[in-house]
Amino acid sequence: MTATDPALTALAQGWCALSLLHGRIEAHIERALQSGHDLSAREYSLLDVLSRQHDGEGGHLQMKQVADAVVLSQSATTRLVTRLEDRGLLERYLCPTDRRGIYTNVTEAGLKLLEEARPTNDAALREALDEAAQSPELAPLVRVVESLKAPAAA
Repeated sequence: MTATDPALTALAQGWCALSLLHGRIEAHIERALQSGHDLSAREYSLLDVLSRQHDGEGGHLQMKQVADAVVLSQSATTRLVTRLEDRGLLERYLCPTDRRGIYTNVTEAGLKLLEEARPTNDAALREALDEAAQSPELAPLVRVVESLKAPAAA
């Protein structure tokens, strides 16, 4: 395979289109959440992931699992948790069965902000997808995103 191989060129173009779609969506959501709720898209994502925890078996996430879910490094996730904890939106506590483990929960204030921000996030996502669908190179990707179903709960 050479650098001018058509298959490689098509693959690179597909990757660029996917990256462009992601960037546009993230930027649109970021602006909407910042202006309406003083939240970044990453902060919203973190609150959303942590709000889905439960007290049952395997219901709380370890920091590595949280980092994977919000697509950040573990250290960046820890910094983000600290920022939201300082704002009173999250709280950390020791795992009752393993004193080495630290869990993070969303506070009542965090849940309230998440509830207020969810319609903004959803509307911004819809707007960004609708706008991207007008672009011939992005329209096929938008259709794929719209056709995806949420994974079934394990």
